[in-house]
Amino acid sequence: MTKRKLNREIREKYWMPLEGRHKTGAWEALDASYTESHRAYHTWEHVAGLLENLSAFSNLSTRSDIIAVSVFWHGVVYRTQNQDGSPRPDYENVRDSGELFRQYTLLNKSDADAVHDLIMATANHLQARAEKQYYAGFAGDLDLFLDLDLSSLASPWEKFVENFARIRTEFSWASEVVFCSIQLEILENFAKADVWLYRRAETSEKWRDAARANLKRCVTELRKRIAELSSG
Repeated sequence: MTKRKLNREIREKYWMPLEGRHKTGAWEALDASYTESHRAYHTWEHVAGLLENLSAFSNLSTRSDIIAVSVFWHGVVYRTQNQDGSPRPDYENVRDSGELFRQYTLLNKSDADAVHDLIMATANHLQARAEKQYYAGFAGDLDLFLDLDLSSLASPWEKFVENFARIRTEFSWASEVVFCSIQLEILENFAKADVWLYRRAETSEKWRDAARANLKRCVTELRKRIAELSSG
């Protein structure tokens, strides 16, 4: 599918029902971001995958509209490097994504705060918790949203490797050892035996085993690659 066709399908199928809850120019802001030249993984394709999985698990959500809005905005700001050349902490991307959402939303304060909290939860997947119940079922929606955001970890290995290569492209400025070290730190946290990777029983049943196998394999290969680079 061409990028233009994918954009059109996302807009018609998923965005149009939400468009009235945003100021004029919201779609253009999203499209400009998700089609930035430095992106390879954090693109419309990633957003589409989350929205498709949300549709598949919509029966688990209380406010699927809140989750859908969060999906659209959670990665609208994404840069891996600061202007001074230093690695950019992902928290800053998440924070700025939340702020950009606030600039365009027409949701009432409670709903807007709910979306903002979902976006901010992606800065710390494993420790994030619902601090406030904006509506009955919000905590469950936060858990589902975070599960959706990690769903790609359970992709078939070939797709997992492809996604990893795309993320490598987004870190093209970094040396191989720096990139591998950054990714190893992230993935080791997800791969720990005591980590509850997926929060909802239904998503865990579907994705947990495949994700754990992928993470274990990837961590092993990253450690091996770092050792090779360090010894060389």
